[in-house]
Amino acid sequence: MRELTSYSATSLAKLMREREVSPVEIAEAYLARIERLNPKLNAIVTLSPKLIEDAKAAEAKLIHGELLGPLHGVPFTVKDTIDTGGLRTTSGSAMRENYIPDHDAPAVVRMKGAGAILLGKTNTAELAMEYSADNPVFGRTLNPHDHTRTPGGSSGGEAAAIATCMSAAGLGSDLAGSIRIPAHFCGIAGFKPATASVPGAGQFPPSAGPYSLGSVIGPLARRVEDLRMIFHVLAGNDLTLGSKDLRGLRVSWYTDDGVSPVTNETRKAVEAAAKVLANSGLAVEEVRPPGVEQGFDMWMKLFSRATVVLLRNVYAGNEEKAGAFVKWRLATADDAAPPSLDEYIQSWLERDRLRTQLIAWMNGGLLLAPVGAVPALKHDALKADVDGKQISAWRAFSYSQTFNAFDLPAATVPVGRSPEGLPIGVQIVGVPGKEENIFGAAELIEKELVVA
Repeated sequence: MRELTSYSATSLAKLMREREVSPVEIAEAYLARIERLNPKLNAIVTLSPKLIEDAKAAEAKLIHGELLGPLHGVPFTVKDTIDTGGLRTTSGSAMRENYIPDHDAPAVVRMKGAGAILLGKTNTAELAMEYSADNPVFGRTLNPHDHTRTPGGSSGGEAAAIATCMSAAGLGSDLAGSIRIPAHFCGIAGFKPATASVPGAGQFPPSAGPYSLGSVIGPLARRVEDLRMIFHVLAGNDLTLGSKDLRGLRVSWYTDDGVSPVTNETRKAVEAAAKVLANSGLAVEEVRPPGVEQGFDMWMKLFSRATVVLLRNVYAGNEEKAGAFVKWRLATADDAAPPSLDEYIQSWLERDRLRTQLIAWMNGGLLLAPVGAVPALKHDALKADVDGKQISAWRAFSYSQTFNAFDLPAATVPVGRSPEGLPIGVQIVGVPGKEENIFGAAELIEKELVVA
């Protein structure tokens, strides 16, 4: 048997059900790997002191034929912005450095209800505010493929832990690509559900106010089968759901959203994924969907000012406790005049119109697109180099931000490499209620193109 930590979450659960390995053996294997790798990578920031105790309890239930659920005995990690009862949850902010929630977030409750065991918490950007996993509480997480680069953010610690087999799978959150971008940077799979599909309570920043339009909790893993399993656990769905025959399903792919150019390797990755789907019998065409060129602008109008209000509320009178990025955001908050109430409402109405138009145009089909313009950025990079052209590191990921603005479910799978050997992922986008189409297409792409 290969090293236990290299198995997918679904495979580990099967091994335990068949009594080929025990939950305690698996927990101990993860602890050993974390002890070996984490001091350098700094991906896992807090370990659960109850891990072995919980593993022993899971083992006892298996012995007595009591299966809690499809993830029975599988250790999982949780981004440090998501509440875990009795275990420190800092959101990477000095203002919350010693915060210990009383209760688990509902998403964590559902994972435990399916039998999963909490392994620990993973690093994040300060208050989930940027595409890194670097904060004043725990410092910086390194990209496992190149330590001079970020693992992405803000679920970067989660992605780095899973990519290095320090975790089988876990929970992240996504308001501007914060699941899909770290998955893309670290070479794993990630899924951003639609907001109404899974419980989003129990995280900070909260999925409330304007954030409720696009902020969501979702899974990261090394295999698409795990994304599917965890999504259905989080959504409370029937776990007997399986892949459908996708032949004839319409897929529209594009590598130009009208906002950001992409690298040649990124374009080739999307083209390769499109070819796989075409060869599998899906109806694939190259076309830019309506409204995507406005997604970046919609994101800024819906969420940018909400970020300013949140940060001012959190750090009022304690601005010196903010990290570098948050200090910069506060200092530049009024460089542009805030929108009036009428302007904000008009933006919201326009977003809903564009979203309705796009969903109708998709007609139950899929979109295939880049995750972003470039692979993993250097630490602290403010610009992205797209084949010699400099664009802002924020604008480079308009491809991800668009589907938060329009609240569509989207998965990321790794399919290629940059000349430097960095992973490149593609994004498969669907419509709410037809997530199985996304997982089915992602599995087709994964089978043919995923780099081991």
